[in-house]
Amino acid sequence: MKKLPIHVKIVIGLVLGIGWAFLSSLMGWNEFTIRWIDPFGMIFIRLLKFIAVPLVLFSIIGGVSGLRDVSKLGRLGWKTLLAYMTTTLLAVGIGLTLVNIVKPGTQIDDEQRIKNRLSYEVWLQENDIDATQDGLNFLSDPKYAAYLSEAQAAEQVTSPKLDLEEKVKTVAVQKESSPLKFIVEMVPDNIFASLSGNGLMLQVIFFAIFFGITLVLIPKEASAPIINLVNGMNSIFLKMVDLVMKAAPFFVFCLLAGVVAKMADSPQEVFEIFKGLGSYSLTLFSGLFLLTFVVYPLIVKSLVSKMSFKDFFKNISPAQFLAFSTSSSAATLPVTMECVEENVGVPKSISSFVLPIGATINMDGTSMFEGVAVVFLAQLHFIDLTIAQQLTIVFTAAAASIGSAAVPSAGLIMMIMVLQSVGLNPGWVAIIFPVDRILDMCRTVVNVTGDMVVSTLIAKSEGELEKYS
Repeated sequence: MKKLPIHVKIVIGLVLGIGWAFLSSLMGWNEFTIRWIDPFGMIFIRLLKFIAVPLVLFSIIGGVSGLRDVSKLGRLGWKTLLAYMTTTLLAVGIGLTLVNIVKPGTQIDDEQRIKNRLSYEVWLQENDIDATQDGLNFLSDPKYAAYLSEAQAAEQVTSPKLDLEEKVKTVAVQKESSPLKFIVEMVPDNIFASLSGNGLMLQVIFFAIFFGITLVLIPKEASAPIINLVNGMNSIFLKMVDLVMKAAPFFVFCLLAGVVAKMADSPQEVFEIFKGLGSYSLTLFSGLFLLTFVVYPLIVKSLVSKMSFKDFFKNISPAQFLAFSTSSSAATLPVTMECVEENVGVPKSISSFVLPIGATINMDGTSMFEGVAVVFLAQLHFIDLTIAQQLTIVFTAAAASIGSAAVPSAGLIMMIMVLQSVGLNPGWVAIIFPVDRILDMCRTVVNVTGDMVVSTLIAKSEGELEKYS
């Protein structure tokens, strides 16, 4: 067992955790699992998160201060942003193509879709919105009158779920703010508050880059002690990652056991959750699978010819399995950095710059989820979105993904913005919530894989990917 690679041990822990969860729900042990096993999974995420912020800080400062050529930083910056925006648009495009081909929202009974449509039009009336998105009006058609009372009841029970009113208010505040608010919020007014880990990773990155550039510009005799301290601190936090990862299989077992145990009280209930939203789940999963196991490897293979598909997945699999377990790009970041530096050969000066930015703004899986989910929900309510509306979804999903926190289920909040951008009811996020936790785990794998792909390609474009040159 000791000789097994870490990613194999993590897979074993993952499978055993899911197996235990189903056994505990079958035997009525769910309360024991949630109270006595799940907390160790929470400890695991906390350990990784508290390591992530100082690791990002010291890695970026060390990487930038080691450049000595400040112009290279600008070149890395525009390459990174261009690459991340390209992969995000690609992800949304694949998702929208699949959801329009499969049409998962049309797989349920037409009678139920009519009721859904009527509840949508009731919502429009209640919110003083004049027209539907497709110009049709089912409420004025007498043949649908018999469904109206059920539609009104459905609208009343959908809206209160998930504390949606508070989430909608949050989105409204974001929409009313200045277009430059995103840039303003990158600049910290108190770096110690930013370092506290309250989802302010962009501020940490800004400070670290600024600090690193300043170290380059001052005399070497003044910067040398600080650089040595930064490199020493970075080594300490990397060692912390190694120590935590030695116990990762156990922690992953606890984490997955808790996740599944919280979903339902019996295996039958878990299966029922996925059965009800099966077509949507399979469509999104197919898109995520295609992006992770076909598109990304082909992109890397086309530009890094010496890296085989086997090498690609062997190099990055520990971070992928960890991303699946934690559902958090931020928590996975220390392991992501370790994978690309030690296994792929991306130099620290590139990985320490590209990966923290990716964990913050690059959400390919989240973008695909938002596109697929919105079109699915529209189909579910007998709404046929136009090409122009779907293009709106593409760009809103891309912009929303940049603002998504690198934490579990943050995409649900940002999806409210995407729904509102095409005039749909934000309360519909409640419909897909039952399956979101598992799908969130899958899309986090995509997010992390996209980060690693971009860092590899940028290292190759800089001629610094020595292992596969």
